Amino acid sequence: MNHIVTVQDAVTAFADFMEPTDAELNAIEQEMPVILADVDLLDAHIVTLDRTPTELDERRTRRARRRALAARVALVNRAAGVTVPGGAA
Repeated sequence: MNHIVTVQDAVTAFADFMEPTDAELNAIEQEMPVILADVDLLDAHIVTLDRTPTELDERRTRRARRRALAARVALVNRAAGVTVPGGAA
């Protein structure tokens, strides 16, 4: 005979009283430029899914890719505490 087991632990693991900590919220806030740049890049790719990309679409994708990479470089430099004059990575 198989016993039916409740999933109480799995359900209560995400209860309302378990909010993100301040450290987790700060980490999300620090990563927000990267997240938004990635969303823009995904939007640029999604636009071209059902059609042949035009010159404008290709430029939009290239710009979004550069912004995403620049946001990642800025995040890594901030995390490492490195500042390079002139904004170079």
